Amino acid sequence: MRFPTFPLHDRPRERLRALGPGALSDAEVLALCLGTGASGRSAIELAGELLAEFGGLQPLTAASHDRLCARSGVGTARWATLQAALELSRRAIAERLREGDALASPAAVRAFLALWLRNRRHEVFVGLFLDSRNRLLAADELFRGSLTQTAVYPREVVRRAIELNAAGVIFAHNHPSGVAQPSAADQSLTLALRSALQILEIPVLDHLIVAGPQCVSFAESGLL
Repeated sequence: MRFPTFPLHDRPRERLRALGPGALSDAEVLALCLGTGASGRSAIELAGELLAEFGGLQPLTAASHDRLCARSGVGTARWATLQAALELSRRAIAERLREGDALASPAAVRAFLALWLRNRRHEVFVGLFLDSRNRLLAADELFRGSLTQTAVYPREVVRRAIELNAAGVIFAHNHPSGVAQPSAADQSLTLALRSALQILEIPVLDHLIVAGPQCVSFAESGLL
């Protein structure tokens, strides 16, 4: 098979088709989402400028609508496209977790949680409820809090687990501060949830903290 040549640096579609998505740079992937350039700049040039200005893909996709759209060449339509791309990735991973053993794919669980939680500006506490084969039944945002803390009520968590007939639960929450280290309050909450669910013989399989690119597991840290 003969691959086409790429004399210009801004042909991400052709490179994607010939070499696959893994061969593309961050700027090329972003350029595909942007679609076209602006003000005499190619999509690749605009993508490179955005990545340099925001400091990478993660802070770029985490930027608010107003901040991103204040940048020349980016409007509501392109902001919406980036958000839709992130949500599409999250839903694709969730679908994979529904079809297979979530515990056999810890990387997929972390990727799913990172896409869901790392850009939140307030603390959010979520639960992944699993069936007896560790397949995902539901991924619920259970509680939402402030910049530094979230009030979590074990009674509500137990009620939801009963509703779903869950056989296991993985909890997670984010730290907007960017510090992934579990606090004493995080550990106390995990023990309280585990005790509440233990009565129903529903194990807490893990509790993960997402802080920017980091994801800390209570189970792996010996805290569960």
